[in-house]
Amino acid sequence: MKIRRERFAAAHKGTAPDTARVTSRRTVLKVAGAAAVGASALGVSLSSGAPAAAAGAYDVIVIGAGFAGVTAARELSKQGKRVLILEARHRIGGQTWTATVGGQLVEMGGTWVDPATMPHVGAELQRYGIQLQEEGAIERLILPTPAGPLEHDVATGFAHAAELRVRLFEGSAQYFERPMDPLYRLDLLQSVDAKSLRDRLTELAYSPADEMLVNGETALLSGGSSTQGGLTTLAHRWQLAGGTETGWNNTLRWTMKGGTLGLLNAMLKDSVNARLILNSPVASVADGGALRYVTTKAGVQYSAPAVIVAVPANVWQTIRFSPSLPAAHCAATTQGIGVASAKKLWIHARSGQGRVFAQGAEGGASIPWMQAGPATAEGQLYVGFSADPNLDVRNVAQVKAAVKQLGVDLDIISVTAHDYGNDPYSRGGWSFRKRKQLTTLYPQILQPNGKIAFASSDIANGWSGYMDGAIESGLRAVKQLA
Repeated sequence: MKIRRERFAAAHKGTAPDTARVTSRRTVLKVAGAAAVGASALGVSLSSGAPAAAAGAYDVIVIGAGFAGVTAARELSKQGKRVLILEARHRIGGQTWTATVGGQLVEMGGTWVDPATMPHVGAELQRYGIQLQEEGAIERLILPTPAGPLEHDVATGFAHAAELRVRLFEGSAQYFERPMDPLYRLDLLQSVDAKSLRDRLTELAYSPADEMLVNGETALLSGGSSTQGGLTTLAHRWQLAGGTETGWNNTLRWTMKGGTLGLLNAMLKDSVNARLILNSPVASVADGGALRYVTTKAGVQYSAPAVIVAVPANVWQTIRFSPSLPAAHCAATTQGIGVASAKKLWIHARSGQGRVFAQGAEGGASIPWMQAGPATAEGQLYVGFSADPNLDVRNVAQVKAAVKQLGVDLDIISVTAHDYGNDPYSRGGWSFRKRKQLTTLYPQILQPNGKIAFASSDIANGWSGYMDGAIESGLRAVKQLA
């Protein structure tokens, strides 16, 4: 591998330090799409006393080694640029990475890909020969009802939920006529973008029983309440997936064999003449005229003519920019795009509940979405998502009680989880735009900003919050610096 990695530290074993570990899909959710790297794969560190590089040593500094930053570094390397990648964490991958639970590789962030509807990640999979695997079929379905959680016939239950979802997105084919160019029909979007998902549910006037089959998803994705998320975010994803239930389901169907670490490492290997430094959170970015100066929190300063900021939008506010960020960027980082209370859990349980999918209603479950993952020698893995700020993912008793709210009683062996809201280098999880953010912030955010460009799946034209969106944004940032 030609990319230089600063000083190998002792190998990290087990799950990463930013993962809580305590002992004791396919149809409904669009969560946290993006990129992953195993915690033990890279043990690279930079001591706080490392000297700064001489002026002129780099052509571009990339802040962040997630999919957006790695994409940008590779493309710049292909142009012959000398690139420095500064990553705050002890690993690459950003908000998405791979861990081992119960002897199985699991994704702690973004998980699913669909090459048919996600062109950028599809191209990377083909380029590096990354194979996909399909998740096992759901055999039991538990859904909320006014009388409490009840088991449903799998085919019938999912089909009814699909009918309700189609109604939710009626009209989106017009206002997202070109999904990869979301502002193309800005004239039609203005009024729609002002609506929250709660506004849309109220318009549809589902029966109480029917709304319970929808609002658990809309509330979770929005950050805990359907009033928080914009209708256009979910409608945009529906159209990106082809505007059909089949396309929607396919975006939760395939995962990468061996985890997303394989793809990230392949991309890094192509980043000739790039230098990667881990454990280097950035404190400030200053425009010095001919050079941009990037200073880490350890006080180490680097300079280059251009900088790509490839960290989540919620994190921009933790970096001092001089001059200050444009108004739209300031608004985006203050308001937030990533869900601030997002949590992802892998629950290792002894067998007994089988390949179950369970969903809760809005306000009724701390973990409103859970489904079976891989089997283990001891039992079964289940993946769950939460936006409840009061859920302590380290507390097995709390997790067990939350799962029981779904109508599932698990004999839990362990819980491996990540609280993205309390991760200082994420400050939130999956992307989900709020009302009016698409039409009021994105037109300005997508514009070039001199020799400082921004790359993040949060601000992708297409799959915001997914690996595809991260790659797209990295490509765009490189073009903006050209």
